[in-house]
Amino acid sequence: MRRSPACGLIALLLAVPLARGQDLPAAPSSAAAAPAATGPVAGTPDPVDLKDIRNFSRVFEVVRQAYVEKVDNKTLMKAAISGMLAGLDPHSEYLDKDGLAALTEDTTGAYSGLGIEVIEQDGQLRIVSPIDDTPAARAGIKAGDTIVRIDGKPVTAENIDAMFKDLRGEPGSKITLTIVHDKSDQLIDLPLVREKISVTSVRTREIEPGYAYIRISQFQENTAPDLEKKLGALIARYGQPKGAVLDLRSNPGGLLTAAVAVSDDLLDAGTIVTTRGRLADANMSFSAHPGDLLNGAPLVVLVDNGTASAAEIVSGALKDNHRALIIGRRTFGKGVVQTVLPLDADHAVKITTARYYTPSGTSIQAEGIKPDIALADLTVNRADSGPQLITSEADLSHHLANEDGSAPKDINNDGSAENARLATQDYALSQALNVLKGLALNHRAAH
Repeated sequence: MRRSPACGLIALLLAVPLARGQDLPAAPSSAAAAPAATGPVAGTPDPVDLKDIRNFSRVFEVVRQAYVEKVDNKTLMKAAISGMLAGLDPHSEYLDKDGLAALTEDTTGAYSGLGIEVIEQDGQLRIVSPIDDTPAARAGIKAGDTIVRIDGKPVTAENIDAMFKDLRGEPGSKITLTIVHDKSDQLIDLPLVREKISVTSVRTREIEPGYAYIRISQFQENTAPDLEKKLGALIARYGQPKGAVLDLRSNPGGLLTAAVAVSDDLLDAGTIVTTRGRLADANMSFSAHPGDLLNGAPLVVLVDNGTASAAEIVSGALKDNHRALIIGRRTFGKGVVQTVLPLDADHAVKITTARYYTPSGTSIQAEGIKPDIALADLTVNRADSGPQLITSEADLSHHLANEDGSAPKDINNDGSAENARLATQDYALSQALNVLKGLALNHRAAH
């Protein structure tokens, strides 16, 4: 049921950590009032100084008359509005018709581009995360990379809006990004071809018998129903899992409603998230309802520094409700909420209206969520070793046979080969699985 917020707020959402309009308006289905925020409330008298109005008018006129190239009044006013919002925080922005269209495309998971989420930072385009199975991900772009040139043209604070739009384009069109990996000074040219990006936000599979893997790449309109459908099909095929890994690495976030619904799917009770702002409509609290898709089986959540916004809401809800262990690296730290305020049919303002708090009352803004078990960003290789002629008692001459005739004959198949294969492919996932197995053993013993 769609809620009709007061004060003209058409949508409360958790934007991905962009200043680029990556989220579709979507109102929460239900909410209870959260504690009122401290500080001045909306409507407190704070008249604009007449001197400031005069200064604005003078600057406007100076630019209009003296700037080296003629600029029309409409362009100047748009720049003034955009500059005012950009001066607030990295996530507030003015949306024209194209911006609103991009908002819709991204949140429904269908658009034409490269498959990257970016943020403007100090006049640069910084990669928050590549989206799974897109041109950006296949080219090796990673969270924390910086785009310094697009088609040979440097990215600057003055042209960054136009450069961002250049990332989009018709399917099949070519573009070359010059990037710098995090903690590197080497420029890398990456020729890419834009594609129609149809992002499936949820993937599930069995890692090994009894253990499920759930990957959520971002939080879209249909993420929760997709999770319920795909996890349900996995359980119908293999049975209720002993435990599951929820992979939220490089998940840039998305809709608040989707994050709440996914958290609800994995919790039986407890607070999921609260939001607090100056407007009464921004003060909300969301709680879980009975019904855990995993039926209480142990859960491990994988995170990294590309885990942001809505993904941090899910991580915080599962951590603070003691439903899951968080493994990996500290998350991005976007703990604020944006609301889309319509100006007319083709224009809107996306503005930060609230902070959000995890169930324990903690704000993760600019700090992120600290993992319960920290893992460095590592890759592993199998160690070189010569052949071993004797690896167990069974290799010794004249050894006594096992008196249990039903004992397995392949004593060397202890699972270490599969573990090594997973570790060389995805070290963090292999470690998460090892921890999950320990939790599952304890869970079975307790029951």
